[in-house]
Amino acid sequence: MKIAFIVNVFPKVSETFILNQITGLLDMGHEVMIFAEYNPNENKVHLDVEIYQLMDRVLYFDIPKNKIKRVMKASYLIITNFYKHPIKIFKSLTLFRYGKSALSLQGLYFLIPFLDTNFDIIHCHFGPNGIIGASLKEIGVEAKIITTFHGYDMSTFILNNGTGVYNDLFIRGDLFLAISEHWKKKLVGLGGDAKKIKVHRMGIDLEKFKYSERKILPGESVKILTVGRLVEKKGHKYAIKAIAKLINKHKNVIYTIVGDGYLRGELESLATELGIENHVKFLGDVEDEELFRLYHDSHIFVLPSVTARNGGQEGIPVVLMETQAAGLPVISTFHSGIPEVVLDGESGFLVPERDVNTLTKKLEYLVLHPEIWPEMGRAGRKVIEARYDVRKLNQQLVKRYKALLTADTDIIELKESKRSN
Repeated sequence: MKIAFIVNVFPKVSETFILNQITGLLDMGHEVMIFAEYNPNENKVHLDVEIYQLMDRVLYFDIPKNKIKRVMKASYLIITNFYKHPIKIFKSLTLFRYGKSALSLQGLYFLIPFLDTNFDIIHCHFGPNGIIGASLKEIGVEAKIITTFHGYDMSTFILNNGTGVYNDLFIRGDLFLAISEHWKKKLVGLGGDAKKIKVHRMGIDLEKFKYSERKILPGESVKILTVGRLVEKKGHKYAIKAIAKLINKHKNVIYTIVGDGYLRGELESLATELGIENHVKFLGDVEDEELFRLYHDSHIFVLPSVTARNGGQEGIPVVLMETQAAGLPVISTFHSGIPEVVLDGESGFLVPERDVNTLTKKLEYLVLHPEIWPEMGRAGRKVIEARYDVRKLNQQLVKRYKALLTADTDIIELKESKRSN
């Protein structure tokens, strides 16, 4: 199959879940192209981008921000392409429903890369890109349009653009994949056709995460770990406050935070203000090898995700899959799809958002009861193997593609249900 992925930016370190799909499809022999708005030029690039030479498969829409340059470039694109596809070019200038409509010329810029190449599937990650895909279909691009919904596209984007923002997409899209049951219910509530909405989870490569049971040696400090961008919805400040309360009673605790972001200065100041700066390490972004070492050496993982003030929510943080696959007991929150990956009381504990006292109690319980760490670790690994193995998920994704191309989506879904029972 020939598959096009439409994503916001590429390559992006934090979106390994998309990268895993792309490389998995390539491993299975499918032809893949990636379409993105721009290259974020991050300091760190995932190794698979180089191994699979993915930059050779990327086309950027490259829309100039300057209006004059945008119009001048658009004029050139129209002149050089109009004779080949006049109807599509005309529609792109009049029918496009995205952003500031046709006046922004976005429709033309999104269309041009698709003029000379046909795809079986256009897989859009995040709802706004699904809108692009649906508009391309209306313009005349022939392909099945699949949209995967993750997190911000089901929270902040809807709050900013209204509950009807996906109405056109629901009509023209062929299949909608929610990464959790939580988001599937919301998509149905927004007006999506339940028959076209399936849960397809994002996964990880289990071979990269070596499982080991957690034990603590005599005299060893309890090592607690958090990994995530230093942004509001990750809830770092609540973890720091809970760690401070914990350290007041248990001095043998070291807390390591991996990740960077606009809140770093504020969080470092908070740790100092609470008098725990000697117990808290801010490592910033780290290479994969160092991250895997931290997974192996830590005892407990905590990620107290919250709904941000702008309404932003998580999807299902991949780090919760990775740490459970590695055998870590975890503490997180009743937030978005997290209860589907962290089984409360089995592979870890879940607490209400922003509830520092309950978070502290659960942390203290795990600190005082290291004998339950191995049991929780085994339960977590089992969950990830059953639901979040990217190899199994990619095989399922290809079945969904093929079923969509032959109009047998419901048959595949029925077969999957019988196997799960």
